[in-house]
Amino acid sequence: MNETVTARAVVAHGYGETSLLRVEEVDVPAPGKGQVTIDVRAAGVNPSDLKQLRGEFGRTAGEVLLRPGAEVSGIVTAVGPVAEGPAGPVHVGDEVIGYRVSGGFSERITVNATSVLPKPTTLDWAQAAGLMLTGVTATHLIEATGVKAGDRVLIHGASGGVGQIAVQLAVLRGAEVIGTAGVSSGDRVRALGAQAVEYGPGLADRIRAIWPAGADVALDTVGTDEAIDVSLELVADPARIATIAAFRYAAGTAIKLLGGGPGADPGSAIRSAARLQLVQLAAEGKLDVAVSRSFTLDDTAQALDLVFSGRGGGKVVVVP
Repeated sequence: MNETVTARAVVAHGYGETSLLRVEEVDVPAPGKGQVTIDVRAAGVNPSDLKQLRGEFGRTAGEVLLRPGAEVSGIVTAVGPVAEGPAGPVHVGDEVIGYRVSGGFSERITVNATSVLPKPTTLDWAQAAGLMLTGVTATHLIEATGVKAGDRVLIHGASGGVGQIAVQLAVLRGAEVIGTAGVSSGDRVRALGAQAVEYGPGLADRIRAIWPAGADVALDTVGTDEAIDVSLELVADPARIATIAAFRYAAGTAIKLLGGGPGADPGSAIRSAARLQLVQLAAEGKLDVAVSRSFTLDDTAQALDLVFSGRGGGKVVVVP
């Protein structure tokens, strides 16, 4: 008979800031029908984890136990009946990615098999744990603005987690890409196939020096007023501008608001379909995930604070 086991996991007994996070022993139930248990090797850290902790996606009345962590990589240790994922049946011993999951900052989790995808052998555990959320978000940006071969695509925040994937996807489509970044991150952006331009005063002029006619598409991953203002100045059709962060500033314009913000298009179908595409691109060596920092479970609060500051410099992961 299968029994419930325990694992160390990051939890919060209520809504608030990262100071509420604790590492505790939690129950990990045996997998039921359509479920699998994963021995977690790494978990991706994302701004949405902190938004969940703060109750920005809604709050439940009364006592709550919050379990952040939406994406993991690991090894399947148990499967329930009819455990089938997007790529087919899941088996014990499979190396996998889990997305979207709940409670990923843990040593072990039981999840629905529909959230489980094969881990590309080209990625290590940390890279695999950081592929999905940034990847599906970048895909949503690319699809929503119709990026195609020959387009001039401006990507704000090109050295961040979503930005780096967006650069690679745009280049794969045959677009010409300029990515904004800090001085220290320019080499990384160029290595992905884009031209790097430093953000800050005079940004529009620096871009026009490269593209006198402006850009066809602008993708904003940072949410600054500068990113929106420069995008509107350089892109003739505001419907080909999209943001995942500047919801208040861009509201009321033709700019596409994407993701989980107020009035934004969640793009659920696009993001779900993107998962297997991302796995395939990574497996073919066409998509790289740059992991900038890794933290232990006990330091998850620091990891979340770093990511939310916007200074992560790529993917940040927690390694149990």
